[in-house]
Parts: sequence; structure tokens; C-alpha cells
Amino acid sequence: MKVIFNIEYQTIWGQILYLTGSPDTLGNFDENKAVPMRYNGNGRWTYEMEISQDDIPFEYRYLVKEYDNVINREWGDNRTLYPENKTRHCLVYDHWNEQPEDKSFYSSAFVDGIFSRNNTHELKPYPVKTLTLKVWAPTILPDQVVAIVDRSSGWDVTNPKILDDSAYPLWTISIPVENITFPYEYKFVILKKSDNTLIGWETGDNRTVNISLLADNECVVISGMHLHNPLPGWKGTGVAIPVFSLRTEQSLGIGDFVDLRKMVDWAAETGMRIIQILPVNDTTMTHTWVDSYPYNANSIFALHPNYLRVEEIGTLKDTDAMQRYEELKKELNTLSEIDYERVSLAKEAYIKAIFSETGKETLESEAFKTFFAANKEWLIPYAAFCCLRDRYGTPDFTQWKEHSTYDKAGIQQFCAPRNIWYDDIARTYYVQYHLARQLKETRDYAHKKGVVLKGDIPIGISRHSADAWSHTTLFHMDSQAGAPPDAFSVMGQNWGFPTYNWPVMEKDNYTWWKARFRKMAEYFDAYRIDHILGFFRIWQIPEYSVQGLMGHFNPALPYTLEEMQSYGFYFSPYRHARPYIRPYMLGEIFGQYADEVMQKYLVREHDGSYTLLPEVNTQRKIEQLMEQEPDETRRTTIRNGLFTLVADVLFLEDPQRKNHWHPRISAQYTYGYKALSDYEKWCFNRLYDEFFYKRHDEFWKQEALKKLPPLISSTRMLVCGEDLGMIPHCVPEVMHKLQILSLEIQRMPKEANHNFADTWHYPYLSVCTTSTHDMSTLRAWWEENREQTQQFYNHVLHLQGEAPTYCEPWICEKIIDMQLESPSMWVILPLQDWLSTDGTIRRQNPQEERINIPANSRHYWRYRMHLTLEELLNKKSFNQMIKRKIRYFNR
Repeated sequence: MKVIFNIEYQTIWGQILYLTGSPDTLGNFDENKAVPMRYNGNGRWTYEMEISQDDIPFEYRYLVKEYDNVINREWGDNRTLYPENKTRHCLVYDHWNEQPEDKSFYSSAFVDGIFSRNNTHELKPYPVKTLTLKVWAPTILPDQVVAIVDRSSGWDVTNPKILDDSAYPLWTISIPVENITFPYEYKFVILKKSDNTLIGWETGDNRTVNISLLADNECVVISGMHLHNPLPGWKGTGVAIPVFSLRTEQSLGIGDFVDLRKMVDWAAETGMRIIQILPVNDTTMTHTWVDSYPYNANSIFALHPNYLRVEEIGTLKDTDAMQRYEELKKELNTLSEIDYERVSLAKEAYIKAIFSETGKETLESEAFKTFFAANKEWLIPYAAFCCLRDRYGTPDFTQWKEHSTYDKAGIQQFCAPRNIWYDDIARTYYVQYHLARQLKETRDYAHKKGVVLKGDIPIGISRHSADAWSHTTLFHMDSQAGAPPDAFSVMGQNWGFPTYNWPVMEKDNYTWWKARFRKMAEYFDAYRIDHILGFFRIWQIPEYSVQGLMGHFNPALPYTLEEMQSYGFYFSPYRHARPYIRPYMLGEIFGQYADEVMQKYLVREHDGSYTLLPEVNTQRKIEQLMEQEPDETRRTTIRNGLFTLVADVLFLEDPQRKNHWHPRISAQYTYGYKALSDYEKWCFNRLYDEFFYKRHDEFWKQEALKKLPPLISSTRMLVCGEDLGMIPHCVPEVMHKLQILSLEIQRMPKEANHNFADTWHYPYLSVCTTSTHDMSTLRAWWEENREQTQQFYNHVLHLQGEAPTYCEPWICEKIIDMQLESPSMWVILPLQDWLSTDGTIRRQNPQEERINIPANSRHYWRYRMHLTLEELLNKKSFNQMIKRKIRYFNR
């Protein structure tokens, strides 16, 4: 069979269009073996090839090379060509696939979930003597179809040619040429599936095809078209709730993956389409409540054993043990908050018991063997990590003696069946197998209800994790990730996570990150990138520092001495890069302890200044030293004062490049800055403002465009970003370019000099919400700041008079209506805020609804719903109210 490919693509001198595909003649998708096309002028490229019937159907795609280097590739999946066997000539007219404006709707969230069809996805060959048209139309609802209406019928919509959606979101039709008059003029239309009622004509000019008559063994294929949908942009609604917060009648004091199905039921009942959860990875480090923090995983692949519905594995044969379990389950499930330690112990005891009964059978099953083969690259190191963590009594692998450095071959031996620890290793495999199975079944259950799950990808990994242990070179273990100071945290934030070694990751094209995303895609159809700014730059803090003040951007463009002089600032490392300590400061900082600090921790220099002694010259040393002080007031005052002295510098030297300097964030609040002359302050402020607000924009943009495209294209999930805080101008630009949905919160405006965001001006590609897990809920926020609440009441809600003391249900409803009315594609609200609209359902004390308090590094994550999901499903009038509201706002 001869196939002739035709495509239009404008190039410049030196650029050539190439074709690659699955047949050997097209290089088996090896881009080095791709075949060059022939240029025919006016942007037209062709390629002719003979292909065996054995290679049909086949896949292919186009790419552009310049001097043998690939400079552009088509967006999206490979194309498929399937002429029927008796075809001798197939003419293909393709359109280059650029990233479409409706890229979000090609995600699995819509294709596999919200807009999914009950299709077999069976390929159908194109008959000879036909014109086959293939058009991308992902935004067509399941109760709609795409059809063709043409000029030859007098544009009669009562006799349409309906396209096949077997390969949705690609729609296809093969029209016999004897039924066509050329030139063929037509338009796509959208019809109601049940009765072919016209819903809308596509926008734009009529489409035209003009080809010569076909012989009996020929066919023509036109592909790469996109439907111009005339309908308003689709908008949806959802609920945000951590898995651990779910409560059903079958819960064991904590939510699990099976409980999540009840939340799916409620979402479907109210017309919601998405459920957003927090990270569900295993965080077990100390076997205490401290492990409740969901952003400190010991593996970015493993799921948390607490989310396993243990009874679904099987009932214990020991009836007494089963009875004790049921009694404990009832007791734990009556608690208003999670008792993390008791829940974990109860689940662990049940798992050990059921494993002793069914473990051998499960591990020998074909289903488990398939799971193990697909996951062993991370599962073996994770299982070994868990075993060694408990054996050594610490997750800090640097204290594991001969196991402190990961050795793949040695760990394979450690996990071998003959090892004395193998029972623990095998049980870890067993738990992860059942967790994955339950979560996948929940995802499939959600799909059947037209609901999708949205996961959360933390920006960091724990320095005490299987990932850091087994892939140490991918991380800067001598650094910590955090955030610079802001209105909420004047000292900045130190998250403690090691930062990423991006240059090393780039060498293998981000293999570790892609594996992480692909594992997420097994369970979720959408995800939130926590702190998306981290893909542009991260706030990197030295390991010896405690506060975020001592951090700097990475990657960054630190100043040289010559650059600083060009601003009129003459830099002295002695004066500007070492702590500025003078006698007059000490009384202000230390009060009654000033003399003691001078005598014990400082050395007087010849110029009258002071230097810190070596034992207190870093914040980490100070923290460790002051832990021994029993008097809390004295400990806090001296510790924080010494922290202030250490941080009183104007510049920080770059750890990788000697004599390259970063201005210290918030340096204007230091004593060293206040001691500058007015002219020096003016010069410093100029270079400071340039550094923090202008210098890096293009640099960080290019850094993000290196990392994000290969990562987000590694899966079909819908991509959302958390873009709050100190955001450079390049971030919204890149997010818009890549069509990553932004996060919009009314009380966290992104516009300068605004107290509240204008919901009417949210971008379509965004997720709108009232609060996040790190914020107070709507009702609690209302009570926090009376002045702010009054302003919101008068100027945002446009209500007169004094604001009510409490956020009454009718006020909550008004606020939620504003979100639902916004242009945002998604409105995803915390369950607590949905419930706030009904005074008979919502929790009495809004302070009990808080999930996390970021200012408290030792916060106990234990929030639970105050009613069961069964009870919520029975609140018929409330659920109908929510459903009517969602429909009213066309969501």
C-alpha cells in the first residue's frame, strides 16, 4: 500500500519537517531514525512510503529538526492511520497539532471521568472510496454528539451525518465519495444525542474539501482538525476534604480509601464533579502523632497504611480478636478528633493478624506478582527503609551504621526471603498491594459516577525518607527548602526538606519526577502542584540555619563585586557579610540578659564591635545549645536574640560560587542596614529591588520551561498549581502558556494594594476556593479580625450596617454564591464551608474545623467530620439545595 502524507508547516531556512512512527520504515519512534519530508513550497511538505499490510494500523507523528537537532514536536498523542486492507493508495492531509486552547479537556479528568463514554475504543478501518474526516472535540458532553451538515443538503440539520466517538475525544466519519459533490462545503454541529436536536453550529468559516475523484482502491484522510465549540466554557464544582477527615459508620476513627466512595456518592448526589484530597503517602517516621503531618512522607510512592480498610482484606478467623477489634473500632469512631497513635496501632495489629492468615496466598497470586513487577523499583527500597527505621529506632538513615549509604545489591539481599527480616518486608509489600487495589477501585467507582479524584503533589520530600536514602544524589542534603518572609511569617519558613539537585535530574530527563507523576496518575485524574514556584526557583536555606531569613533563591543570579559597585554600593565582606554587632544593640535585643550574653557568647574586636564565639556562630548551634536551658523565658529570649545577631548581615555568599553575593531578604530591618549612610541605603535599595523583583524573571521563566513541560506531559492528569505568596511576574506567564490552572482565593488577592480579590476577574483556567487546609475556614476567618470582616461586609458583600458577630448561614451562602458565579473553570470548596450554609448541619464551634495551623510546626493533623457521610447523604433538603445552586450557576 502506498501512503502519501501531506501537511502544511511554515519553517525557516535550515529547518526540516520529519516523520516518525511505529513501522520500521519510520524508525519505530526513534527520532534519530525519523525520515525527512520533501518541501514543495508555500509551507507544504509531503512524504510517500510503501507499507506492508502487516504494519497496519500504525501510529505516527511529526517533528521539526534544525541541523539534526529536534526543535519542535507535535503536541498530544500519536496519530493513528488505519486504511482497510484492499486500499492501494491512501492520501493523508494533516494539520500540525499545536497545544490546543482547550488542553485541559484532553486530560483523563474529562476523557476518562467527567465526559467519559462507554466506548470499546475499537479501531475502525477507513473504507476505500471514502473521505475520512477526523476532528478533535473534547468538550462535547456525554449526552451530545458531533455531526456534519453540508451545503449539498441545503444545510439541513434534520439529516445530519453523525461522527463516531469510539476514539473520544477524537471524532471520525468516513463518507462515501459518491455521496459528495466536490468542492465539499460543510460545518460541524453539536446535537443532542437522544433526538438529534440542534444545540449549536461551530463558529468560524465553512470548511471546504476539494479533491479529485477517487479510484476504487483509494481513500483520503483529513486529520488534525479541531472543533470550534460555540457553547460557553464548561465549569464544574467540587469539594475538598482530607481522606483522614472522612467519617462513615464503618470508619476506624479515621477516614480510609473505601470511605472515600461515600464522599463520591455525596458529590454525585449534589452535582459535584471533583473531590480534592491532601497527600496520602506513608508518613510513618516515629509511630507517634507527629507522623500525622501529611507533607512529610517517607516515600513519594507508598500509600499510608492508615488509609487501608483492613476488613476488606478479610475477616479474622480468631472470633475473639475480631470481637475486640469491633469494640475498639466503635470506640475510636465516636471520637470527635483522630487519635492517630491508637488508630495506627489498631490497624497495624489487624494487618499483622490478617497477613499471618492470608499473606502467603496473596503473595503467590498472579495479581500480586504483576503489582510487584510494576513497582519493585520503589517498593523494595521502601520496604527496606521501613524495616531499618524500626530496627534502628530512627528514620534518620545517616545513623544506620552499615546501611547508612544505600547499596542496591545489598538491599536486594536484605529483602531476600531467606533474610530474618523478610516477614516484615513481605508484610510491607502486602499492605501496599492492598492499598493500591483499594484506591484504584475507588477511582473506578468515582468514574462510574462521573466524579474524579484530585491528588496533591508536595513540592518537597523528607530528608529522612526512602527517596532521599536511595537517590541521595538527586537532592541537596546540606540545604533546606522554605519560603521567604511575608505578612504571615516575618522570619520566613523553613520546611526542612532537602532541595532538588535539578542539574543532576536534568541529565536523565527528570526520570525520578516522571515516575512520581505516573504513580499519581494510577490513582488520580487531576493534581495540585504544591508551591509551583519551586519549579521556577526554591527558597534554599543552609542546613546550619533555622529561620527562613538566612535563605536565598536557587537557582539565582547573585551579584559580583563589580555589579554591586555599578549601583554605587561598595561592598566589604567584613562589614556587610558578617554579623553586625555593636554594644548599643545588645540591651535592645537581650534586655536583662545583655551582660550575660556579652560575657558568655561574644568576643570584643579592636574596633569596638563584637564577634560571635564559634559555638554560637550558626542558628543550628544556638538552637541545640539553648535546648539545655530549663528556664523558658531565658531560653527564648537568649535564643531568639542570638538568632537575630547571626542573621544581621546584608549579604550571603553563594554556596557554589565564591565571591558571588545574594542580598539578604528583609535586610532593611537589620541593624547593619540602619547603620548605613543615607546614600548607601539608597544604593543598597536599588540593587535589592532589582534583585528581588526584576533580575530573575526571564531566568526563572526559562528554568520552569525546562522542567515543567516534560513533567506535566508525562501523564494525562489535569494540572493545577498552588501559586500563592511572593510570586514573580514570570509565574502566571508560564502557567498561562502551559495551561496550568491557577489557585484563586478571595481573601488572598494577587493584585497589589487590594484587601480582597474580585471574583469576577478570576481567569477561566483557575480553581476558585474560599480557603485551603492551611487557612481558617470561612466561619472562623469571619471572627478573626473585626475590622477586616466589617470591610468585607460593606464593600464586598455590599451590605449596609454593622456586620454580624458570627458568619451566619445566609452570609456563608452569599460568599459561596460569589465563588460559584466566578469565571473559574473549577470551584472547589472545603466541606466545612459547604456545610456552613446550613445552621442545622454545620459544626457548632468553627475553631474545631481547622485542619492545619502553619505557624505551629508541631501541629496535630486530626480534624474529622462531625457527622457521618451516611448522615450527610440523608440530609435531602440540604443536598438538593446545593444541587440547585450548582445548576443555577451553570456548573
